[in-house]
Amino acid sequence: MRLALVLVHAAVAAGWLGGMLYSLFVVTPKAARFFGRDDDGREAFLTTMASGNRWKVVAMIGVLAITGVALVLTDPRAGSRLPFYAVKAALLLVATLVFAHVSWRLWPRRLFALAEERPALLARFRRAAYALVVLVGAAFVLGVAAAQPH
Repeated sequence: MRLALVLVHAAVAAGWLGGMLYSLFVVTPKAARFFGRDDDGREAFLTTMASGNRWKVVAMIGVLAITGVALVLTDPRAGSRLPFYAVKAALLLVATLVFAHVSWRLWPRRLFALAEERPALLARFRRAAYALVVLVGAAFVLGVAAAQPH
């Protein structure tokens, strides 16, 4: 049972991290090159790409939280690994807050932004994307470290 929890937890975390990296370093730059100066076209494309992803990520965060708690509760050495687990949980919490800010504050602003407002909003999106990659990536590394025999 524990192995299944580890595999689900790691796969979901890798999926979230991989999706963010792909969006940040592949989709967004290629969309910028493809659409060139057609800012409205690029925004329409990226909005279409992002549509519906919010609830998929919310589900992923939920799975990470549930499997994370289950992993701590089933870890016979949880006491010695508690610092790893506490930091990992804090990273997930901060990542969740950043994601919520992007999803429920920045996206609505982006959808209704005037052309001259977009550059500043896109810069905020990039900063949030980098922050999410660092937070989720660090949590992933801590999870791998916590899973190692000590």
